[in-house]
Amino acid sequence: MTLLEIPYPDIDPVLIRIGSLQIKWYGLLFVTGFLVGNWLLHRLSKEGRLKTDKDGVGDLLVAIMIGVIVGGRLGYVLFYDLPKFLADPLEIIKIWHGGLSFHGGLIGGFGAVVVFARRRNIATMNVMDAGAAAAGPGIFFVRCANFINGELWGKPTDVPWAMVFPRADAQPRHPSQLYEGLLEGVLLFLVLWSFRNRLFFKPTGRLAGCFLTGYATIRFLVEFVREPDAHLGPVLGPLSMGQVLSTGMFICGLATLWIAGRADRKGSVDTA
Repeated sequence: MTLLEIPYPDIDPVLIRIGSLQIKWYGLLFVTGFLVGNWLLHRLSKEGRLKTDKDGVGDLLVAIMIGVIVGGRLGYVLFYDLPKFLADPLEIIKIWHGGLSFHGGLIGGFGAVVVFARRRNIATMNVMDAGAAAAGPGIFFVRCANFINGELWGKPTDVPWAMVFPRADAQPRHPSQLYEGLLEGVLLFLVLWSFRNRLFFKPTGRLAGCFLTGYATIRFLVEFVREPDAHLGPVLGPLSMGQVLSTGMFICGLATLWIAGRADRKGSVDTA
């Protein structure tokens, strides 16, 4: 161990073992993220920002959870390891083997929001804003789970907080999971939540647009110090798959902000 290396806290990914039953940190933290998100959505509903009642919040949470899991799995299959799953299609449903894509989960969650909003006769942008405001804790907890699993590690470095990840090699590396958890999960959440009074309905959709562009920017930058998947490597020039997907996410965020601003300007003209 060098002087510039912090010992990696080699935590057992399995929290509890009861016979053949295993409760893993990843699953626990994944559910914890949704529970915190549930509390935040209920608060937004009570504040009158999310235009649905208590029962609606529960239905929305279930819909988003299903969308995130299905979308995250299909996103991983399509974006990260399609040949493997084409060779063994049954592996697609074996989600317990690992393999979820954030960007795929985002697409799945968006689909769930659209379906929920239409069934409840609520503006889709309103629900998107609420989801954006409540997403941060879930991102943070999942990145903590990635860290505990010793996966998605960073590139070799000599920074003072470098760590050796046993599943990688003996080189000190960036703890990129923690970078993402703190920046995407904590910092972005605090900014959006603090400014929700100004961003909500002024115009509707601005909060979602800020989340999309903010996350995409952070993820794109962190990817420079995150080790790309070994079987993929760079996929577009020097860019990783995460950076390519984040670029698309950033463009969607700009489009969302433009749509929100256009609707606001139109509303101002109509009001006048």
